[in-house]
Amino acid sequence: MDLLNTIGGYAIGFIGAGLAALLAGIGSAKATGMVGQAAAGLISEDPSKFGKAMILQVIPGTQGLYGFVIWFLAFSKLTMGMSVGAGFEILAACLPIAIGGLLSALAQGKVAVASVNILAKKPDDWSKGMIFCITVEFYAILNLLASFMMLSRITL
Repeated sequence: MDLLNTIGGYAIGFIGAGLAALLAGIGSAKATGMVGQAAAGLISEDPSKFGKAMILQVIPGTQGLYGFVIWFLAFSKLTMGMSVGAGFEILAACLPIAIGGLLSALAQGKVAVASVNILAKKPDDWSKGMIFCITVEFYAILNLLASFMMLSRITL
């Protein structure tokens, strides 16, 4: 029990910070990979569309960045000997971007793949695909803000 009191809060908070970076990063890696595959197919047929296709590929990568920002903020709050309750507060504060970042990145990747198809078939309408991607991004930003606001309320 003494070990739990010594490192328990730190370990729980560490897990929360790690989940924020890990899950959001996994979602972004998977999504940018999916879009990259679709974009590579398009570029093999029409190299002039590289710039627009690359923008569509980069968009689902933002969730990984958001997860890293929350990891950094959560990690900066960790102290050895912190209470288990404080550790759970940090864990709970990291969950919105961890889970929301993972799911929104995967959803945004699917939308961005469809947007690459718009770029392939109707290049003048590719900005409509961007709007679809930005709609999903809004929810990633909400998750980032939720985690940020929760972390900012934690006092140790």
